[in-house]
Amino acid sequence: MKEKVIFSWSGGKDSALALYDLKQAGDYDVAALLTTITKDYDRISMHGVRTVLLELQAAALGIRLEKALISKNAPNGEYESKVREILERYLAKGTLLSAAGDIWLEDVKKYRDDNLARIGMKGVYPIWKRNSSQLARRFIDLGFKAIVTCVDSTLLAKEFVGREFDDSFLADLPSGVDPCGEKGEFHSFVYAGPMFRYKIPFVKGEVTLRDNRYYVCDLLPAGAGVPAQETIAF
Repeated sequence: MKEKVIFSWSGGKDSALALYDLKQAGDYDVAALLTTITKDYDRISMHGVRTVLLELQAAALGIRLEKALISKNAPNGEYESKVREILERYLAKGTLLSAAGDIWLEDVKKYRDDNLARIGMKGVYPIWKRNSSQLARRFIDLGFKAIVTCVDSTLLAKEFVGREFDDSFLADLPSGVDPCGEKGEFHSFVYAGPMFRYKIPFVKGEVTLRDNRYYVCDLLPAGAGVPAQETIAF
């Protein structure tokens, strides 16, 4: 019998590859995707992607979506409370595991594990301690498609935001930047791949500077009745 797991989903490439490997293992039943949303902006926290695109992702994956809504500049306590509320609801229904796409940041994994342990859950990390360069290469080779939505200007130049995560992007990365952006250098949005039932339609909007540090490329849903241009709101 497969173990039920709730997946901590950012919408980015590491999450997608970890979810892919989790599903390929065949030992788990993914009950839901859990994503933290900054409610003031109606966007995925840190990644800056609109919630409507997150919802399209979940639909394309065919997996239920759970949103933990937090306020802008939320303290850890608020984040932990909102996430715990959702996890405990799934725990009560027999979901004992929570998975994530962490790679090698020990402090992040410990923080996650400690919070899970407090409510009697355990973490699953499908791509933990894997080589970042190999993971990035495998993501591309599997046929996943992603666009870089956010870069930390203290670690990476503005020119990298809005680019496809592809061979050219990897080749242009400066020395010292993790190919998967594990140190927070950049974040991404996955819009197609082997798990997706269809490609998510979107158009690129304007690039803005947030908190005097993060360059964010707005992504707008494309299709019938969806405007091609819209002003970003942060």
